[in-house]
Amino acid sequence: MTVTDWIHTIAGTFILVSLALGLPISPVFHSKYWLLLTAFVGLNLFQYGITKFCPMAYILRSLGVPESR
Repeated sequence: MTVTDWIHTIAGTFILVSLALGLPISPVFHSKYWLLLTAFVGLNLFQYGITKFCPMAYILRSLGVPESR
């Protein structure tokens, strides 16, 4: 998997988990404040679209994840 693949996987996982924990209709509801994590991930994806800087990409590159296949 490349850096981009990992970013999509991690962001998607964070969004799904935070929605499951933050929506009252979910069987694993914990607190509505989990929705702030969803907003943070969305804001970070938006910021990446504009600036092309992603902190997660920097972390993954430093861990040795390849840029391309």
